Amino acid sequence: MKIAGKSFIGAAAGTIFILLIAAVILNGTVKDNNKQAKQTQENVSMQQLPVHRANYLIAQEADFVNAAEKSVNAVVHIKTEISVKSSTYDDFFGPFKYYFGYPNRANTYVAFGSGVIISPDGYIVTNNHVVEGADKISVTFNDRRELEASIIGTDPATDLALIKVDADDLVFLTFGNSDEVKVGEWVLAVGNPFNLTSTVTAGIVSAKARNINILGTQSAIESFIQTDAAVNRGNSGGALVNTDGELIGINAAIASHTGVYEGYSFAIPVNIVHKVVDDLLKYGEIQRAFIGVQIRDIDASFADKLGLDEVKGIYVAGVVENGGAYDAGIREGDVILSVNDQEINTVSELMGAIGQHNPGEVVTVEINRDREELYYDVTLKNEDGTTGIIKAEDSFYNELLGASMKKITGEEKSKLGIEQGLKVTDVGKGFLDRGGITEGFIITEINGQKISSEESLEKALSNKKTKIIRLKGMYLNGVRISYEFML
Repeated sequence: MKIAGKSFIGAAAGTIFILLIAAVILNGTVKDNNKQAKQTQENVSMQQLPVHRANYLIAQEADFVNAAEKSVNAVVHIKTEISVKSSTYDDFFGPFKYYFGYPNRANTYVAFGSGVIISPDGYIVTNNHVVEGADKISVTFNDRRELEASIIGTDPATDLALIKVDADDLVFLTFGNSDEVKVGEWVLAVGNPFNLTSTVTAGIVSAKARNINILGTQSAIESFIQTDAAVNRGNSGGALVNTDGELIGINAAIASHTGVYEGYSFAIPVNIVHKVVDDLLKYGEIQRAFIGVQIRDIDASFADKLGLDEVKGIYVAGVVENGGAYDAGIREGDVILSVNDQEINTVSELMGAIGQHNPGEVVTVEINRDREELYYDVTLKNEDGTTGIIKAEDSFYNELLGASMKKITGEEKSKLGIEQGLKVTDVGKGFLDRGGITEGFIITEINGQKISSEESLEKALSNKKTKIIRLKGMYLNGVRISYEFML
């Protein structure tokens, strides 16, 4: 109201003066803006893409000190001595070499790795390839104490081994839950690279359920945690821990063209580690569970071919008759979406999920069948199609062969480079005795069928088109023998 009472002429004059200045400024501004707009258009036409500023900062709340302090004293240095004997005499004399008393000719090799103490009374987890074939295992602790260790059991299919030292009140790591590990989560790798003791490196979880095809057997379980924490030679068997200092994996491999770290390392998930350790302690033998399906991954083109709305799950290409999935009602053409509420989108994810269970356990499998989601309770079975638990010390007698035998151990599988077999523990009157087969012989094949258990042995012996039985096997020194007999 007060402004309206001022002199109109004064106000008008002031307004004209301001407008003149504004016109000059605006004229210059328009020219500048036009010039800038033209330069911007030229820049965009040259670059084609807009430039965005990004700021990546390490989370300051991440504290590695506590986890490192918990871990370094629970991770040990492992030295193994391996004697490599000449096979010349073995090949020539075969099973009769013991009668000639020739001297052993051997070279001793030394290898190094890491291990993780998992109990106060001296149980240590490491990689199978760290202790494979070892004649002597020495464990050095972070306080420089050194003790000899013995092998409790091994599992080449997961590249894990359990060893033990005679000690008490050791610092140890507790198991975390690898299913709960998230991509992007901070982790520490603790081990002894290049013989440098108690080394801690940090990184994040880059991916889960990686299959890198390094174990080389059909029964291998590869569902690695991938990280970018630096891991090198000597780290094998060491710990991968979260920021709470819980064990979430055992470091096993790196992806490298040079043999040293180039950005990615791989660890065996602790849930699989826990299962293997329990099996070796309770049974002395790994209880491998199978769902009984043949599967393949689903990509965009295959999903389109199947008429799926999403690229999700894994495709059931076949079902093993009388297997767990078959008995539950799962059929060829189904798409598995989850196991026990854990999403399944790759073959390695399914292997990791099933690999945590024993034969006889029940898992809930969610499938997509013709765009309908269904749930099935699947009872897992062993490789012989039963739900039985087999202990390493369990032996049986076969009347036809006239011998007692039992399944070979994981250590024996690893040493001989085979996946299955039955070791003869006692020889009585029968075909093996007549053929000169002695205690310690390992039967691997009969009439072309692989032998891994009492059931597979009886099946092979009864499934004969002729009266000739062709038996193949080897001794622990690697000498192979083929033997035929008439029924």
